[in-house]
This record gives sequence, structure tokens and C-alpha cells, in this order.
Amino acid sequence: MTKLIFEKTKKGTSGINLTDEEINFDFINSKYINNSKETILPEISELEVMRHYKELSDKNFCIEKGFYPLGSCTMKYNPKVNEVLSALEGFCELHPLQEDEDSQGALKLMYKLQESLKTITGMDAVTLQPAAGAHGELCGMMIVKKYFETIGENRKNVIIPDSAHGTNPASAAMCGFNIVEIKSNEKGLVDIEALKSVLNENTAAIMLTNPNTLGLFEEDILEISKLVHEAGALLYYDGANMNAILGHTNPKLMGFDIVHMNLHKTFSTPHGGGGPGAGPVGVVESLKEYLPSPTIEYNGEKYIRNFDIKHSIGKMKAFYGNFSVLIRAYAYILMTGKELKDVSSNAVLNANYIMNKLKKYYFLPYDRKCMHEFVLSGEWQKEQGVNTLGIAKRLMDSNFHPPTVYFPLIVHEAIMIEPTESETKERLDEFIDTMIDIANEIKENPEEVLKHPLNTPVRKVDETLAARKPDLAYKL
Repeated sequence: MTKLIFEKTKKGTSGINLTDEEINFDFINSKYINNSKETILPEISELEVMRHYKELSDKNFCIEKGFYPLGSCTMKYNPKVNEVLSALEGFCELHPLQEDEDSQGALKLMYKLQESLKTITGMDAVTLQPAAGAHGELCGMMIVKKYFETIGENRKNVIIPDSAHGTNPASAAMCGFNIVEIKSNEKGLVDIEALKSVLNENTAAIMLTNPNTLGLFEEDILEISKLVHEAGALLYYDGANMNAILGHTNPKLMGFDIVHMNLHKTFSTPHGGGGPGAGPVGVVESLKEYLPSPTIEYNGEKYIRNFDIKHSIGKMKAFYGNFSVLIRAYAYILMTGKELKDVSSNAVLNANYIMNKLKKYYFLPYDRKCMHEFVLSGEWQKEQGVNTLGIAKRLMDSNFHPPTVYFPLIVHEAIMIEPTESETKERLDEFIDTMIDIANEIKENPEEVLKHPLNTPVRKVDETLAARKPDLAYKL
């Protein structure tokens, strides 16, 4: 086990000497200096510091190490050229308070990205301000609220399917809406009769993911759109699963009024550890004047930030979005070009290939063609003594990151698998073989499977306690 850096301390060792002269700290306000207690820092050489953090990084699982079958939070390959481009001096050292006249390159990039996202989604206007997918949802719900306030209607209800991402009801509730849940039907899709029973003059919007969190395309989407709009409500698109539809269809064709996009899930920007992120929002023409201020526009001569938006919900973020993430997404779109359609085609093909190979070994609650992801159940294995969490832990010892487990909640012992378009057939076959081996191991000796993981720095933890009471500080 790797020692903590404090445990490697050797008294009197220093990493590097910056000067032979005594440093005068008079320039620091005395209230920021604690003279009552000696500051305890590790004493270790520069080389040992480098080795220490290299050892720690080797314990991380990353896309360069192996496959992420990671369901709802797609961990797909991020081309390294994106990192180079986002680090260009003219981008990374540009101050956000710089005048528009001195920021034409950055503004042009954002405008071009907006135009690309408009084409991809079919929407009439796009904002790049939101800092993440859930932030984009919040932005969308704020637009819904402001829209109905402006037209003088007091609509309080937002309809959300039981298979939705948890951020959907949270975002709507933060805007003061009441959440009305509707059940899925036997196909795992929106139950039209259930929708009709709750759709009325108090309905402000319905929030849908399409394909939904089961990886299934809402085949009644046009009927849903017609019903919602006849009731005077708006249709909101959770773009978390847009990786399945690029170039094949778009939210506008399905009848949606508002859409948020997760750039990390669809357009290959880094994701994890709480950021960075970006969640652009697109709207139809009738909602254009409600977008956050400012919008990025081109007046025929130069690119500008327009603060004069009639019904704007205001700013969603200080300055304008997570710019470095936007650079990466635009680079990916430019490099992929018309092949964006192939991104979705390959993602859907990979998911269906794995699903059909594994459905003999794991229960498949919705046995039909999936889109870019699908959901298995570990119910058969649980009956044999190993639950879904045990399967996930066993995978960790086979150089695979565990998939998303226990979500969506409507599937007992859920195992959500999303291979993305980046993986080769050979890598998918390795994963399939490993999952089959685990199913056979559980049949033969479930007690042995429950001992895993065996090769990780930390074996098993109380996951609820670890999430709610993390112990992140070294106590001297």
C-alpha cells in the first residue's frame, strides 16, 4: 500500500531551495499569518514527491487504462488534440472581462459552436452559458417559468416519467414547480393513458429523455408532443442520451421546445470529479427572447455579446460558460463533421451487440432493440447469492470499470451498460466474455465472487457512509 506523503517525511529534507537569502514576509497582512502554531508540511525531496504522485495516479482507472461500460455518465475517449487546442495561449489566457473588440476569435468560436448545435438539435437559438447538464435543466425550467409568467398563465405542474434522471424533478422543484410522476408502460415507455390523465391546464411542461434511461426510443413521441401542445404546455428534452440520435433525427423533429445538451456525453469533453462541464440550452423561435443574457451574436461586422434580450431570465453564470470545454466540443464537431451520424450508428450497434450476447446470462427486462445503452438486471444472480453490487465489484478485478448500477430505479438490480462508439469489437468481446465468466462463477461459487475486489487499493467500503461522511483529511 502506498504510504501517505506525511509518512514519507524525513526531517530536514527539502524539495528545492529557491534562494539563499532570508525571505521577508512583511508584504503579507499579519491577520493571515498564524504564528501561534507551527505549520506542518511534509519534508521530502522533489524526486520522491514526483514518484509519490505518479504512484497515486497509477491507482486511478482512466479511459487510457481500460473500458468504461458506464451507462448514464458516458466516459468516452476524448481526443488529445482537443486538449492542445484548448490550451492555446490566445484561448486560455484570455480574460473574461476583455472587451468584445479584443475577443473576436473566442466570440467567433462560441458563435460557430452555437450554429453547429442549432443544426444538430434543430433548435432556433442556443445559449452556451450553463456550466453542466443539470445547470442546463435549471436554465430550461427557468425559461418555462418565465414564459408562462409573461403570458399571464399560472401553471404549476411539471410531468416527469418514473424512469427520468433524478436531476429532472430536482431542477423543476428548484423553480417552484410541483412534480407529477407518471408510470412507464410494459414496454418501458411513457404510458400515453397515464399522461392523458394528468395533463391539464395546470401543466407547464413535461421533461423527457429520448431515448429514455432504459435506452429505448419513445416511439409515441409525436403523439406525446401533440397532446402536450394541445394542452398549452411545453415539451422539454433532456439531452443526456443525444449520443444515440446524432444525424438520424433531432429534438425539433420530435416536437420539443427546449433542449439541454451534455457536452461531455455527446461531444467528447472531459467529465468526472464534478467538472469541468457544459450544458448548452436550445430553444424554438417563440422562446428565443427568454434565453440567459448575454447571447453571442454576429451583427454583420463583428461578434458581440448582446445584453438586450426582452424577457431574459438573466445570467446563469458569471462571465460566459466554461470556455475551455466549449473549445473542446467545437474541435470534436469540426473533426467529426458529417461522420457525427456514424458516432450514433456505432454507439447503437455496440450496445445492441453486447445486449444480445449477454441476455442469455443476465435477465433483460425489456427484450427489444435498444439505442446507445441498455439495462440488464442482476436478479438471476441475486437469487444465486450475489447482487448487482457484487457483480460490479468483481468486474473491477478484470480491468473494467463497473457500469452504472441500481439505476434506473424501475429495474430491480439494474445494470446499465453504455459502450459508446469509441470501443472496438475486440474490446467489447473481452467485456462480454468477462461478464459471462462472472455469471458462471456466481453459479459455481458465489462466496468466492463476494470476496472481490482483491486487487484494488481499498477493498470494500460502506458506500453510503463514504458518500455522506467522506474522511479526506490526514490527522497528524
